[in-house]
Amino acid sequence: MPLPKELIEVYKKQGYHFVGKYGLVKPCRWLKISLKTRGERFCYKQKFYGVPSHRCLQASVYPGCSQRCLYCWRTSAEDIGSSWKEIPPPPDLDEPEELLDLMIEEHRRIVSGYKGWPNVDVEMWEETRNPVHFTPSLVGEPTLYGAERLSRLFRYAFRKGFKTVFLVTNGTYPEVLENLDTPPSQLYISVSAPDEKTYKKVCRPRLSDGWQRVMQSVELFNSFNIPTVLRLTMVKGYNMHNPEGYAKIILKGEPTYVEVKAAMALGYFRKRLPIEAMPRHEEVRKFAVKLAELTGYNIIDESLHSRVVLLSKLKSPIRLY
Repeated sequence: MPLPKELIEVYKKQGYHFVGKYGLVKPCRWLKISLKTRGERFCYKQKFYGVPSHRCLQASVYPGCSQRCLYCWRTSAEDIGSSWKEIPPPPDLDEPEELLDLMIEEHRRIVSGYKGWPNVDVEMWEETRNPVHFTPSLVGEPTLYGAERLSRLFRYAFRKGFKTVFLVTNGTYPEVLENLDTPPSQLYISVSAPDEKTYKKVCRPRLSDGWQRVMQSVELFNSFNIPTVLRLTMVKGYNMHNPEGYAKIILKGEPTYVEVKAAMALGYFRKRLPIEAMPRHEEVRKFAVKLAELTGYNIIDESLHSRVVLLSKLKSPIRLY
């Protein structure tokens, strides 16, 4: 079933650009901030891992998702009263190589106008036109694209000169992660609940066995020979409880990093949750300290602007650039 017109219109109004049949591209606000400040301000991924904010291609291979998380900024079909079925994905998904070429072309078209901004460094702008970091996790669940297509997408991205590829998944399709023959540079699994009851309330899975699937994905962390990240998105009053439950999940997967991050009150978050559900940085840090005590992980970095605290057994993050 094709994307409904009403959903397409909402995405376009929010600044998303469609490419191919189902792909989307939207430059991150941190790309713009970094460019406007000549690199003086940047996102936490640059602070933690060295990924240059102004050289990131942020895109989506398919906007459908297997969860309807309360805190998500994206617009789901239900949010606008559409009957579109997001899963299973349609059989005519875009081919990876063609889709990535279209994403790069659209990204360059979008940022072409940034050259005229006041104070923009032309050399830095040229770098923005040639991204070196790719994340196909803008909206939707990327593993719905399938292991074969994702593997081809990653291989093609590396052949095209991308230095890093981040895959961010909600973990509901462990079979896809298990069957990737080309891994990304860094794998994220988002777990926004310490137990199944909270998971169903906050993440509202479309799959009846969603929690079990997420836990299977967490157990796959050790099968990857790349940095892995367990991202815990904190929603005040909804999932900032039972740190012992989160600690068990961390110890189950033993990821390279744990990112404890505040859910940000952006987009459709504001239509589903009160602004107070976005925790302050000090609240996120307090929760991270408790997790560190329970797991043996250490706080090795943090970003006040993004309200995120980084835990690891490493002394410092692995710089990817």
